[in-house]
Amino acid sequence: MTLIGFLVLLAIAAICGAIGQSLAGYSLGGCLVSIIVGFIGAYIGMWLAGKLGLPEWFTIDVQGKPFPIVWSVIGSAVFTLVVALIRKAFVGRDRYW
Repeated sequence: MTLIGFLVLLAIAAICGAIGQSLAGYSLGGCLVSIIVGFIGAYIGMWLAGKLGLPEWFTIDVQGKPFPIVWSVIGSAVFTLVVALIRKAFVGRDRYW
């Protein structure tokens, strides 16, 4: 994978992570965190899709590497909700809710 392909993949993950966080209604951080949440969301989303027997709806191929857009957004929202609930349980009332 070239540098341009890697940067495109990072940009797609950042957008998916940001959309997932906004759907969940909780922000975990900035742009770098959105990239990480996007990649984690892709893994969680594809795992959920595999367990439920659902197909990949919308994938983008970046130099032969498929990236599931819909499942990344859904997984990012699920991951953000779980982290927000855990954070609220340990920290208590959060001022960002």
